[in-house]
Amino acid sequence: MSDLRARAEEWLEQDPDPGTRAELRAILDAGDDAALADRFGARLEFGTAGLRGELGAGPNRMNRVTVMRAAAGLAARLPAGGRVIIGFDARHGSRRFADDTAAVLSGAGLRPEVFADPVPTPVLAHFTRAFDDIVAGVMVTASHNPPRDNGYKVYWADGAQIVPPTDAEISAAIDAVGRVDELPLGAGWPVHDGAGLYLDAVSSLRLGGDRDVSIVYTPMHGVGRDVLLAAFDRAGFPSPIVVPEQAEPDPDFPTVEFPNPEEPGALDLALALAEARGADLVIANDPDADRCAVAVPGPSGWRALTGDEVGGLLAEHVLRHTSGDDRLVVTTIVSSSLLRSIAAAHRVRFAESLTGFKWIMKAGDARGGSGGRGGSSPHREHSRLVFGYEEALGYSVGDDRGVLVNDKDGIGAALAVAALAADAKRDGRTLLDLLDAQARRYGLHATSQLSVRVDDLSLITAAMTRLRADPPRELGGRRVESFDDLARPTGGLPPTDGLRFRLAGGSRVVIRPSGTEPKLKCYLEVVLPVDEDIAAVRARAASGLEALRADVSAALA
Repeated sequence: MSDLRARAEEWLEQDPDPGTRAELRAILDAGDDAALADRFGARLEFGTAGLRGELGAGPNRMNRVTVMRAAAGLAARLPAGGRVIIGFDARHGSRRFADDTAAVLSGAGLRPEVFADPVPTPVLAHFTRAFDDIVAGVMVTASHNPPRDNGYKVYWADGAQIVPPTDAEISAAIDAVGRVDELPLGAGWPVHDGAGLYLDAVSSLRLGGDRDVSIVYTPMHGVGRDVLLAAFDRAGFPSPIVVPEQAEPDPDFPTVEFPNPEEPGALDLALALAEARGADLVIANDPDADRCAVAVPGPSGWRALTGDEVGGLLAEHVLRHTSGDDRLVVTTIVSSSLLRSIAAAHRVRFAESLTGFKWIMKAGDARGGSGGRGGSSPHREHSRLVFGYEEALGYSVGDDRGVLVNDKDGIGAALAVAALAADAKRDGRTLLDLLDAQARRYGLHATSQLSVRVDDLSLITAAMTRLRADPPRELGGRRVESFDDLARPTGGLPPTDGLRFRLAGGSRVVIRPSGTEPKLKCYLEVVLPVDEDIAAVRARAASGLEALRADVSAALA
């Protein structure tokens, strides 16, 4: 413990933030060894999502010292004189972290530029790849994490998040950084005052001619509202009705327990307003507007569509509005297999990637190299990525030039969903009718998830080892036809800790440890032909998913 106290005292000497200095001094004075160990017994790891963690003092927290060290490590990996664009959201500390990043990069001989106000993540990602002299981008955000968190995403010159080995190289450079109070710091840098460049790009999306659709929208206390409203105005849609209680950016997210539109209860205010206004559609962004959630009215009231359902609808929308047999659509190994069928029907190319949007983008990267290891496509070098999605409400939509943003884009996706709904409304249909039509054409692909949280991480390792050694022969009453250990190179994918069970009839189970939480995540899919009433098929699929859930739970116990 004396070593931790010595490291804490050294941290105090260099920390420029009076708030975290006071926090750490109080911990030291109180002799709170547990709190000290929690902050100094580990450090936030810089990985392919950059940094993300709880605000506070010490290397295992997000704070100004951690951010300045990250900026110095990034600077060591970038070419001298390169231009770096920096964005930030409205969370606690985000603007300060953006300015600290700019000061460190400037002092290292780079040319930083900072947005004047908080911006959505897709705005920063698009800007990063818009100019030839931009070598990297930094977005200070914790996306949909709790209010106590913040984070630090790094984008490369292609506008996509970094992948190995770049993340490891930056991490090693961070480890080599000395005291931050000895870093040379620059002062003064260009400031950008808006999202005009992004809005110009998203305005080029082909959205059809129908605009009659009533939408209730929530930015979930985040930074998406103004850009989304401007995008809808440029596209000629009626202005969405914004949930007033969640309209303004608020880092405390007072109306939701967890600012993620996937979480139960997060959409309650939006759904209530939509019901009162008789809206056609609810659209929600997460706080940095890189994800998009959709809800629609149905016979039994409003229901949120799954990420796979929206992904399938958007895929066909994009493919109807683009052309060429070199088009590529990509999704992850844990998303629905529906996209493969859609691609085959439209005679376009399909690829799977590892989990995480950075891998979706790399699956369509024509330049190859280490960045291209995240996906499997036999014609990747000649392909044009026009659509990518992951089941966790992440979508990137495009036109004939390709996707507009090399990352999740919740605002572009919202425009495309609005266009789909307006098209359907013209014909007296809804998005639910479009889903039924897809099920009749491709078979019903019903998906669900199961998460198994543990207190002891060794239980995750033990469960994965047990399933590798003795995989089940049947799950949910369906025969296991094949078993893939994804820790071995599979179908052109790099190794990852995961297991995939392909079941009779096209059903599937994928099990993997979470990359951010102490839990196993299980992705379930049942595929059924629609040869009877669609409601009856959906009921059978729901029963099939429950049977899978029960057997997977038992296998992990």
